[in-house]
Amino acid sequence: MGDSYMDPGTPDRRGAGRYLWWLVTSQRGRVAAGAALGSVWMVGLTVQPYVLSRAIDDGLEPGHRAALLGWAGALFAVGVANAWLGIMRHRTMTRVRMDAAFRTVRVVVLQATRLGATLPRRVTAGEVVTIGIADVTTISWALTVTGPGVGAVLAYLVVAGLLLSVSPLLAAVVLLGVPLLAVLVGPLLGRLQGVETTYRERQGALAARFADMVGGLRVLSGLGGKDVYAARYRRDSGTVKDEGYRVGAVTSWIEALGLGLPALFLAAVTWLAARLAAQGAITVGELVAVYGYVAVLVVPVSFFIEGGHDVSRGLVCARRVLRFLDLEPESADASPQAAGEGPGPGSVLRDPASGVEVAPGKLTALVSGRPSDASDVVDRLGRFAASPATWGGVRLDEIALSRIRERVLVADNEADLFAGTLREVVAGRRDRDEEAITRAVHAAVAEDIVRGLPDGLDSPVEAQGRNLSGGQRQRVRLVRALLADPEVLLAAEPTSAVDAHTEAAVAARLRAARSGRTTLVTSTSPLMLDHADTVYYLVDGRVAAVGTHRELLSGQAGYRALVSRGAGDEAGTAAHGTYGERADDVPGVPAGVPTAVPAEIPAAVPADEGAVR
Repeated sequence: MGDSYMDPGTPDRRGAGRYLWWLVTSQRGRVAAGAALGSVWMVGLTVQPYVLSRAIDDGLEPGHRAALLGWAGALFAVGVANAWLGIMRHRTMTRVRMDAAFRTVRVVVLQATRLGATLPRRVTAGEVVTIGIADVTTISWALTVTGPGVGAVLAYLVVAGLLLSVSPLLAAVVLLGVPLLAVLVGPLLGRLQGVETTYRERQGALAARFADMVGGLRVLSGLGGKDVYAARYRRDSGTVKDEGYRVGAVTSWIEALGLGLPALFLAAVTWLAARLAAQGAITVGELVAVYGYVAVLVVPVSFFIEGGHDVSRGLVCARRVLRFLDLEPESADASPQAAGEGPGPGSVLRDPASGVEVAPGKLTALVSGRPSDASDVVDRLGRFAASPATWGGVRLDEIALSRIRERVLVADNEADLFAGTLREVVAGRRDRDEEAITRAVHAAVAEDIVRGLPDGLDSPVEAQGRNLSGGQRQRVRLVRALLADPEVLLAAEPTSAVDAHTEAAVAARLRAARSGRTTLVTSTSPLMLDHADTVYYLVDGRVAAVGTHRELLSGQAGYRALVSRGAGDEAGTAAHGTYGERADDVPGVPAGVPTAVPAEIPAAVPADEGAVR
């Protein structure tokens, strides 16, 4: 299992059945051991009725005490051996299922990592959770058929052979009756695949809605939207429940037939054997043996039905896994030509779709009345979306994606924060010395976060920074981006969730920290724009004007109206010296509502030295 976790291999994606077969062939030795143990155990069950019949015919009926004790001892030994085989079979099949589960989880995780930024655009979080938990478990149980399932076939043949030695009529009934039972259950297995597929799809959608609700709970509370989303979740949950009832209805019939049909079959064969015994065609011992054989046969027949049930459900889940594995990153290298190292340092990034050019070594800002227009430019320049964007005259899609990721960093407010200590969260995969971390923390105006946590940089941070406020999470992401020290930093709204004093300090320190390095920010804040070397004003996704912040203020009425829309609040905040975090930084307050806390502080305090929360 350790091997499957570290290196799962290459899955066969040509179909659900082939994927399950790949899980089998990936652990041939273990599956072979499980099949052998399952077969010996299942066949061993048929030995006991035979030994019992010999004890009756050779010992009990003629009154031979020694023969009776001998066969009784053999019966005990067979029982003990079969019990040990059953334990080893169960242990082996548990390992087979766990290997399949770990292998599928690893494949799904590697695919999620490969998709990168494409993942949230193509698959919901709830879908990934459903695949990683429910589907993985169901797929692993489908592999049970490789152990007891194989043993069930051999046991069926052995019982038929033993019955043939007793009565050809009984052997014919068994040989024809067992396949008939499978035929009766077959249509239900087909029906199960249909309802199970619908149920899984709606279950994934419901899980996605739940994840969205949890992620935006604070915002929903502030906007008074909890009741609306709760009503939608209740409605969707009811739909999933109804589908679950349909699955349960089919499953109940399968399980009922899995128990009932073998019992009826047992009764029919026993009745026939009793009539043969009454007619003198078979002995009393053989009658007991026939009863034992058919009673044992209930086990493999049940395994046939349960195995078909498990495989049917496993195929449904395997199809969902394969759909996920078939997804391709939107920005993956499209051709072998996309293998270049990229231009040398000091090259211009250009987006023909908008007309934006990011000068090397400068701080460039994008301003747009529609934030999506600016973020689209960032996605194209960061090669998160297909475009003819160039870097140093070379198209980005002709440069190896790995090289772009090493040299160009897109930092946005939706970037994941993984669980770990604050030091681990900001350092990422590389070891960072204390001095570098301190510089990045200072540049992001995040000293108060470090001081406010009980163990400073060694304090635990929950997944997605749930134990941090919105503004703190934003500054932690900025610390991580600055600490990465990329050749090109593309930052989307890096100060949207902090108060005016903090924003002014971040703007000044960001410019100093990235001096001589290529940096692009999207913002409509005059505090940030005033520090930019070049500002691009976008209208409908295209460059309408370019210049410094002050030049655009004096020459572009639309720009002036856009960036001064909130200037009154910011000016008032600076004049009165009040501090506050924006709504995303304060639990339970709607977005866009400033939360100033009156505190008389002289307006002359430099922005870089202003207190922050």
